[in-house]
Amino acid sequence: MISEKAATALATIGTVCWCVQLIPQIIYNYRRKDCEGLPPVMLLLWVVSGIPFAIYFMVTKGNIILQVQPHLFMFFCGVSYVQSLYYPPVQWDKRKIIMAVAAIALIDVGMEIGFTLWLRPLYARGVHWPSLIFGILASVLLALGLIPPYFELAKRQGRVVGINFVFLFVDSLGAWLSIASVIVGNMDIMGIVLYGVVAALEIGIFASHIVWCCRFRWSKKRNGLSDPEYIASEPEKSKCLSIDIHDESLGASDHNRE
Repeated sequence: MISEKAATALATIGTVCWCVQLIPQIIYNYRRKDCEGLPPVMLLLWVVSGIPFAIYFMVTKGNIILQVQPHLFMFFCGVSYVQSLYYPPVQWDKRKIIMAVAAIALIDVGMEIGFTLWLRPLYARGVHWPSLIFGILASVLLALGLIPPYFELAKRQGRVVGINFVFLFVDSLGAWLSIASVIVGNMDIMGIVLYGVVAALEIGIFASHIVWCCRFRWSKKRNGLSDPEYIASEPEKSKCLSIDIHDESLGASDHNRE
């Protein structure tokens, strides 16, 4: 271990980042009243990942910050999840949304109480592998939640739509700080790999949008175009142009006959 104090400080800041990272996304969704491009599956997987995270930290009796973090994370993920179901393009009925949220909440409470009461005595006797399974499961679900946005990127030639970049930056910062805390702390290879997967997937989302900007938005000036969506509208423009040329040729032939 290089520095226990540095590891604790980095881990604390990373945890704070992962507590509040979704607040900019929630505000962004509320202002737009639209969640196009923000997959509900991503947010559902993140909500579900908070359950094993909470169980892991409660069983291992982590410090109060680590026990509170999964619950704050689930709360903000839940708010954003409800927005993704309520706003277009999904637009579920309010009753259906309430039933879905209530079911998740009941499952969460039941699993946390049941597994914590069951596994704490085992952990105290030195049997750590059951709690470790929950930690791994939570990390895997967190990483899997970043897969659905790539399907949204594929629909739009790599453009990021509906995902707030402040949220993405803070979330990435939390991952990198967690990696740094593990490196200067106990050098847990599994932790580095799991945090690294999250960081890599989020870098991929950033990179995808930058490439889209290079291909379309920033190149529009060279082509004398003002609309960044011009690629999508090119077929319509070509169609209109061919109609105009056809009409002009008909007009010319009529004039010659006269």
